[in-house]
Amino acid sequence: MSDILIEARDLKKYFPVKRGVLRQTVGYIKAVDGVSLRIERGQTLGLVGETGSGKTTLGRLLLRLLPADGGEVRFAGNDLFNVGTREMKNLRREMQIIFQDPYGSLNPRMRVGDIIAEGLKNFRFGNKNEIKARVAELLEIVGLPPESVRLYPHEFSGGQRQRIGIARAIALNPAFILCDEPVSSLDVSIQAQILNLLSDLQERLGLTYLIIAHDLSVVEHISDWVAVMYRGRIVEAASSRELYRNPAHPYTRALLESIPVPDPSAPPPGTGLEVIAADSSAADSGCLFYPRCPRRMDRCRRSIPVLREFAPDHQVACYLHE
Repeated sequence: MSDILIEARDLKKYFPVKRGVLRQTVGYIKAVDGVSLRIERGQTLGLVGETGSGKTTLGRLLLRLLPADGGEVRFAGNDLFNVGTREMKNLRREMQIIFQDPYGSLNPRMRVGDIIAEGLKNFRFGNKNEIKARVAELLEIVGLPPESVRLYPHEFSGGQRQRIGIARAIALNPAFILCDEPVSSLDVSIQAQILNLLSDLQERLGLTYLIIAHDLSVVEHISDWVAVMYRGRIVEAASSRELYRNPAHPYTRALLESIPVPDPSAPPPGTGLEVIAADSSAADSGCLFYPRCPRRMDRCRRSIPVLREFAPDHQVACYLHE
């Protein structure tokens, strides 16, 4: 039997749209709309999609950083939406996050040593000398010199700041880390270094990752499984190798076609997809991708396809594959 660390079932999060002087609710943005997923212990799930597809909202729901409007999340068998404050605090040690912005996620008024030690102190990791030794160990693990403890965040580059964020995330020996677009604001050469560091830490510490990205090329080599999200729903999910070799959903194919080719003479990538507003209701009665899909059918306009098995280790929500 597989060891499921984190599992979501029919998870929902709707944000009200308010207009007018009285700020009356006139509709809802369905940021997460009936998402179910599971991540096995020690694995990496890559969650990809355009900006506004609901990836970050889903990640925050999994950590109970946002209240859900429906569904459930289980972490190591615990129902996160029904545990008490004390029990939830203990679970916080097991769940950490690496933020997208390595500049805004670090307190500019605190020295690096204090930033990394903050969680250790809050959870009473040990005495002053033990915390100091742990901070030095963490800096070494992420590839930063010992003297970093005395410096402030503004004295580091973007890649180094992200290493500080990683050191803070692994300080309490968590089981699960949400990586919210951890390399999107970094140079390409630095992106590879950070992704390699995450892979090394996973092997060394037995970590489980959810890596959020809008670029499929970022998660290709680090993910065991990949889920593609569009307007609050999972439209395709497969093992990493299967998804990149055999993309089934037109949206997944469009994302793959948008990846730049490292060749100056090559034409710029393009998908031919029409850009629509994130809160567009044009397809609320049918497939959400219908207004942009180059292979749409009349059936797609009338009903929403269900995510179902397309091939071994491969699910897709598309009428083209029924």
